[in-house]
Amino acid sequence: MKHIINYLGALLAVVLIGTTFTACSDDDAQTANVGLGIKTFFPTKVVTNQPMTINGSGFNSAKEIEFPGGTKVTNFEIVSDNMIRVNAPSGIPATGGKIVVRTDNDEAESRLSLTLGHTNVSGYSKQPGEKATGGELITVYGTDLEFINSVELLDADGETQLIDHKDFYRKGTSNLVFRVPQKNIFKGTFAGILHTYDGQSITMPELAYEPGADDGHWETVKTPIWTNGGTLGEINWSSDYRFASEESKTGEECYAVPMDIWSKMKAETFFITIKGDNPQVRITTGWWSTNLTADDIMPGNELLTDNGDGTWTVEITLGNSADLLGLVDEQHLLFTGSGYTVEEIYFAEEVWVPGGGGEQEVKVPVWTNGGTLGEINWSGDYRFASEESKTGEECYAIPMDVWNKMKAETFYVTVKGDSPQIRVTTGWWSTNLTADDIMSGNELLEDNGDGTWKLTVNLGSSADLLGLVDEQHLLFTGSGYTVEEIYFIEMVSGGGGADEVVIWQGDGSAGAVSWNGTYRFSNAESTTGEEIYAIPMDQWEIIRTKTFYLDLEGEDPQIRVTTGWWSTNLTADDIQPGNELLKDNGNGTWTLEVNLSGATDLLDLLDEQHLLFTGDRYTPLKLYYYK
Repeated sequence: MKHIINYLGALLAVVLIGTTFTACSDDDAQTANVGLGIKTFFPTKVVTNQPMTINGSGFNSAKEIEFPGGTKVTNFEIVSDNMIRVNAPSGIPATGGKIVVRTDNDEAESRLSLTLGHTNVSGYSKQPGEKATGGELITVYGTDLEFINSVELLDADGETQLIDHKDFYRKGTSNLVFRVPQKNIFKGTFAGILHTYDGQSITMPELAYEPGADDGHWETVKTPIWTNGGTLGEINWSSDYRFASEESKTGEECYAVPMDIWSKMKAETFFITIKGDNPQVRITTGWWSTNLTADDIMPGNELLTDNGDGTWTVEITLGNSADLLGLVDEQHLLFTGSGYTVEEIYFAEEVWVPGGGGEQEVKVPVWTNGGTLGEINWSGDYRFASEESKTGEECYAIPMDVWNKMKAETFYVTVKGDSPQIRVTTGWWSTNLTADDIMSGNELLEDNGDGTWKLTVNLGSSADLLGLVDEQHLLFTGSGYTVEEIYFIEMVSGGGGADEVVIWQGDGSAGAVSWNGTYRFSNAESTTGEEIYAIPMDQWEIIRTKTFYLDLEGEDPQIRVTTGWWSTNLTADDIQPGNELLKDNGNGTWTLEVNLSGATDLLDLLDEQHLLFTGDRYTPLKLYYYK
């Protein structure tokens, strides 16, 4: 298809662009009429009621889907001629089998087999009786954990609340991480419940839950997918930035994405950083057959954020385009358009860092075992290479910036096993990290108490290994364990010690508030000349979605946070001394904590009507947030 388009483009260069698009549409129509067929389906392991998609062709006339075990389903959604959404039925046998799609006069059988899963929980990061504070992460360990679809806890009033799987911090086959609600959590001891698609209710340990402290901030943690090493330049309607899954690579792509990462990209939001003065971004398939958005993404589009340093961030959710999602396995993913380069592709996860001025550990994942690799028995399965030295033998090729960081800094490995014997060596087994294998009792190996261990690795401690690792790769071998994940630990400051980002700072010349409209703030796109300051759009997004602070001066302030039209307020009553949002600093100044995310009426009007601090007997000094 790609070659057809290129040929037509050269032959018909003088023809109007609209005619070219018509020709391409005709080609696509012919491609669509290839008859009934199943190309792939996702996920390939399911439980009863698990949502899944089937991709192929000729689905518009589909009447029935037969699952392994002979269960026939007629209740499904035909998204397009190429895609069906359906929930896995009950009755699928443990041995699994093929899927069959039928029309009135034809049927197609899947090439792959569907298998049946079953969730088993083996442990938790919290033990019975331990404290679980709002904002804290709790990890669940086990097998087939991807089928857990919610966690049941109690809210502040003792009523049931569900944390949906879309809000999990991380969801994998062998570990699942969710966050305890920061404030809306019952203060007391109770047992949460894990719920699965197929109706299992798994009781968690009884933990002593309590709300988190007021101080703190959110920290964005990047998990890199791909980084441009400088070999690919500016896009000018080219096909350079084409990405495929490891299973559907053809050699045309600039990077083949490992299957676990590719599946996550299809299921979750990810981001790209691009560089350019005035980018025009088209996200399409490698055959240019369908796009993520109806119009190209340009400055002003809500999916494109100006980072203020010559780069932009594009937010991408492939699920927003069912047509694109249905074709991306076969036709790949392409970033094209004009006026920009792609710098990196990554996932971004928001981590709540509690306050108090101390430092907190944040885990930054490098690689996670998706369940495809099993126990080591002096095997070479867990071999890792850099992106530049991959040979196809490795289980994962690591992006160069991450690989260089692994060579320069300490990283960590979670392993699972009763009595692991670990050898960290090269792919040629030519030299080892330590003179003796690492076993229980070694200072580099810490027992997590849940059947897993934390291995500390610093490649620089072995000059011989460090000198060979680029050429010979990195291998974890030995016996009696599986590698669950590789990650860095970054220390970030708590609320009191975090980096302060000042949005606006006054010098007192604007005077005190006395039920006036002086301290009005707008965003940079809705200025009217009435505001004291127009806030840049990236910081305006912080104002709308995250906690920020106002320092003010006055003996007995009465504060009203409202819109510029005084049409709705943040709180039902004005904020005065004694209110939990207002902290006395003891030196004639006060700090007001503001979070607009729960004030939906005010948020709806904020862009148009601006943000106003009014009331009586105080002078605003500084508006800021913690990074």
